[in-house]
Amino acid sequence: MTERPVEVSVVLPAYNEAATIEETVRVSLATLDSFLPAGSYEVIVAEDGCEDRTPEIADRLANEDDRVRHVHSDERLGRGGALERAFAAAEGDTLVYYDTDLATDMSHLEELVESVRSGDWDLATGSRWIPGEEADRPPKRAISSRGFNALVRTILGSDLRDHQAGFKAFSREAFESLRPAVEDEHWFWDTEMLVRAQRRGFRVKEFPVEWTPKGDSKVDLVRDVFGMGSQILRTGWEFRVRPYANRRTGLAVGVLLSLVAVALMFVYLDPSSVFAAMTGADARLVALAAVVYLTSWPLRGGRYRDILAELGFHETTAFLTGAIFISQTGNLVFPARAGDAIRAYVIKARRDVPYASGFASLAVERVFDLLTITLLAGGVLMGLAIAAPADLANLATTLLGGAEVSASQRESARVAVAVASGVGVLAIGAVAAIVFTARSETNRIRPLVEWASDDSYVEYVAAALERFVGDVQTVAADRRAFGRVGLASLAIWVVDVLTALVVFWAFGVDLPLGTLVAVGFFAVSVGNLAKVLPLSPGGIGLYEAAFTVLVVALTPIGAATALATAIVDHAVKNVVTVIGGATAMVALNVSLTEAVEGTGDIDADTGRTSASVEE
Repeated sequence: MTERPVEVSVVLPAYNEAATIEETVRVSLATLDSFLPAGSYEVIVAEDGCEDRTPEIADRLANEDDRVRHVHSDERLGRGGALERAFAAAEGDTLVYYDTDLATDMSHLEELVESVRSGDWDLATGSRWIPGEEADRPPKRAISSRGFNALVRTILGSDLRDHQAGFKAFSREAFESLRPAVEDEHWFWDTEMLVRAQRRGFRVKEFPVEWTPKGDSKVDLVRDVFGMGSQILRTGWEFRVRPYANRRTGLAVGVLLSLVAVALMFVYLDPSSVFAAMTGADARLVALAAVVYLTSWPLRGGRYRDILAELGFHETTAFLTGAIFISQTGNLVFPARAGDAIRAYVIKARRDVPYASGFASLAVERVFDLLTITLLAGGVLMGLAIAAPADLANLATTLLGGAEVSASQRESARVAVAVASGVGVLAIGAVAAIVFTARSETNRIRPLVEWASDDSYVEYVAAALERFVGDVQTVAADRRAFGRVGLASLAIWVVDVLTALVVFWAFGVDLPLGTLVAVGFFAVSVGNLAKVLPLSPGGIGLYEAAFTVLVVALTPIGAATALATAIVDHAVKNVVTVIGGATAMVALNVSLTEAVEGTGDIDADTGRTSASVEE
């Protein structure tokens, strides 16, 4: 008699399932045998780099029963990777998988298999959330699951109620068609298969199942937030934005967003005050202030070149200056300093600098910036305490309730001083930690991440963080490089303060140079430290308030002139940044929209983007 060809392949993804895998295989064979002809099905144990006896048990089961196969992996692939590998090796045209804990009642297996085997559907999936069918779920699992599914429906446009249920079937044709497009290899894999199937017009059946939770119900931070959350955003960008974004439209949007950065000044500041300030200043000196500030940008590029050189990446100052212009323009538009991620993308896309190294170099640069302005502000503060305690007392009085400034300015200034103090302490602590760890070859990142999570995403996250910490240690270990970066940081912030001094002169301020320099260093430093807290884009409003209150408290300059100086000083710096950013976008052929897209495609393990970038 001719042996019947295999029609149905059931895959059991297994990671450390020694206690249950034998029973799961037994139940699977018995259930399949109840409705499928003999010889028409196989059960594959997709063993995913197990650390227990699962491989031995799977080998024994395969040797004892020719309906069972064992697909082994020496390393952890993640659920999606293990399934994909096993499905590719499977013989059947109907491909099925379900979780090995058998949380879904096996009475539903026939409907799952026959929905696809019959040809009526291309994919089928069990659902715990179809209205009227309530699964017995712990509250913590229910909340996270409903939230995830709501995001998938809203952002990715899916019509399904439940994407996570480990109870699915695919036709071979659908699997082979969808497989090349699916990028995730972990817990988001089957969700991505479902949403892509719907977009391509495949017939997807969702049917209610009885489901009983088994095992640990904890929410995994690495998997649920870092992994699946980022994958929803990545897929959403691909579906909803990428089709409409090209270099021409992207550059136009980037320039438009740059103009928005300037327009935001009129949201956080009174427009009449801004125009009055600008008209009250000497235009020639304001232009000179812009030229002075522009000279700090090659210094920034040179400093960044030295940091990257320590990591083995040798780039030109011109290219890196352009990359910094683009990222700082992004920081003026996007919240929470998203421009830093944009810079990491630019140097990765154009110069193949791995993301971990890009972020590590950024971290070193930021720490030096914060340390430098902390020392500048602290130096002035100590000088006031020694040489002019009355001025220091007047500052305290102004912050607490002086009549020279408005209540809103005083409140913003108090927030700014508090933030500046906290950031300054953290900056000093960060430098101390960097120097200390640079003397040690110990990197404790992996044990820490593995302690926080045992999910398959851990390997990816830990590898990226290890490289990040290692790169920071590399820069800190070279004393000459450490010194060069420190001196460059000092020069950059001296130029920043000189820009403010020129703006003071543009308003006709006539004070002794020593006094003006000291107050300028203090006001600019505290204002920039306060900008670290993302209360407004680019720190607009917070910077002006801190600058104004400090100048009023420490000099005879009136509140109106101090505010006007702060506004024009900040506006000059933002305008130079925006013009430089727009110019760099054209020169480097990078748009802000492309850069933001790229930052969502970061592969934490390899440091490569999932999509190639054409030069």
